[in-house]
Amino acid sequence: MALSRGLVLPSPSTMQGAAQPSIRQLGVAAPCRSRRSLVCRAASGVKEVTLLDYGAGNVRSIRNAIKHCGWTIKDVKSAADITSADKLIFPGVGAFGAAMESLEQQGYTQALKEYIKADRSFFGICLGMQLLFDGSEENGGCEGLGLIPGQVTHFDKSKGLPVPHIGWNDLIQKHPSTLLSTVGDRRVYFVHSYHATPSPENAEWVLATADYGGEFVAVVQRGNAYATQFHPEKSGAAGLDVLRSFLEPEVVAARPAPEATSNGRPRGLAKRVIACLDVRANDNGDLVVTKGDQYDVRETASTGEVRNLGKPVELAGRYFDEGADEVTFLNITGFRDFPLGDLPMLEVLRQASKGVFVPLTVGGGIREFTDGSGKHYSALQVAAEYFRSGADKVSIGSDAVYAAEEYLASGGKKAGGTAIEQISRVYGAQAVVVSIDPLRVYVAAPEDTEHLTVKTSKPGPNGEQYCWWQCTVMGGREGRDVDAVQLAKAVEDLGAGEILLNCIDNDGAGQGFDIELVDAVSSAVTIPVIASSGAGTPEHFSEVFQKTKAAAALAAGIFHRREVPITAVKEHLNSSGIPARTA
Repeated sequence: MALSRGLVLPSPSTMQGAAQPSIRQLGVAAPCRSRRSLVCRAASGVKEVTLLDYGAGNVRSIRNAIKHCGWTIKDVKSAADITSADKLIFPGVGAFGAAMESLEQQGYTQALKEYIKADRSFFGICLGMQLLFDGSEENGGCEGLGLIPGQVTHFDKSKGLPVPHIGWNDLIQKHPSTLLSTVGDRRVYFVHSYHATPSPENAEWVLATADYGGEFVAVVQRGNAYATQFHPEKSGAAGLDVLRSFLEPEVVAARPAPEATSNGRPRGLAKRVIACLDVRANDNGDLVVTKGDQYDVRETASTGEVRNLGKPVELAGRYFDEGADEVTFLNITGFRDFPLGDLPMLEVLRQASKGVFVPLTVGGGIREFTDGSGKHYSALQVAAEYFRSGADKVSIGSDAVYAAEEYLASGGKKAGGTAIEQISRVYGAQAVVVSIDPLRVYVAAPEDTEHLTVKTSKPGPNGEQYCWWQCTVMGGREGRDVDAVQLAKAVEDLGAGEILLNCIDNDGAGQGFDIELVDAVSSAVTIPVIASSGAGTPEHFSEVFQKTKAAAALAAGIFHRREVPITAVKEHLNSSGIPARTA
């Protein structure tokens, strides 16, 4: 499906190859079933909602959320399907210009405008809300649908806040509405670099705002038309309640308002606690979640088997239940011989997204490749299939280092063809994470290296007082002549929207994050940084948030082995005055 001029993404029908891997090989237990209070019980009779999927981003999650609420889906195939819809959901993901172009090419624009103007039942999500405005400054300036007065503009980086705005934030409701009647004081999940600003001209539309260096439009409503900047399908129980309020307002209106649960908790954007699952094939060919010590995932016993800490889909469901703000899958096995449509991680995402309603990130193998049959795939094609299988973000590792090396060697010129640039241009910077695997290098004095050094509180083996962090590729096996700060700044300029900052030295040690590394990188860029490697106690999370600009912190082994519950981390953060999502 064409998303921007000259660019055609693969459709699911073109991705069919050999037989899918078996459930046992995928490490999948049973598909995630209804969880806790998330069950949306269907009444008798068929209930159908029409979905406008114009071809970009992760719409599998909204499909799963709708089905979870007991509704069936009719896909828009023509403008007539929009006109005839009883209820229409428009999930927008990606770049403003590409989305408007796709709507125009498929002949949907006028039908969509007439549908909303006629006060029909409509729900837009994220970019599906932004497109309702007059236009956006994204992509050099684009016209929108022109239904809501105002322009969509980029967040102001000069205010010192990381952009994109990623994470769980509070809503500031302006007037009562059935749509938000069940949310209470629970946070919802945002991920965007551009926003609409409330004004007297659009005041009749603004139902709720959120604050991120100033108020921005979070929810709009006029009559039966609703739209949210946040993603209800990624906002856990609160988000599913919002979706159900749109689908069945008469049922929701009869229910009592939820009780407040904040209990004086810190307000505003929460620091995210992310559960990470390193996934690889064991010696029997089964996909398992593993965890290494300084990236070595094999047991030290005589068997030398791959350390097995559980099944990917089963663990992802557990972490959703336990309150993880995001779940990250890092594929540390290369499945280069599989046709793209049959990559095992795609099926893991499809299964996990059925019952995990928080953001899913996948890393490993997000690069161009040629499969065993000789068919070539671009990095954009690979990413497209991951998104359509349930991923919200893709994480790029070694290829990002190579791209940064070329960028630095050229004096900061952008080639335009790197995986980072291709994917962010179509899906937006917020969809691209760069994973950095650095190794500490000690020097006696700053002039001993051309790389950025810091004076360290942990002297080297020979008493060295300074260090820098060397980036590695190939899972930490090969060092490159680029440091972590250089890499982070380069990939930000190339279009990455987030940094996953690992630390080989601290990996698996349980002694805390490398505060000096996290501080150096998070102070050098304006995109969010996720601290990773070394967490062993709840106090390690509060330390990294208090001493650095990290927006999130990730852990694996301590969660897999139940040494530290995610709830304990969240409770500790809130009690320390650090905003954390607890409901």
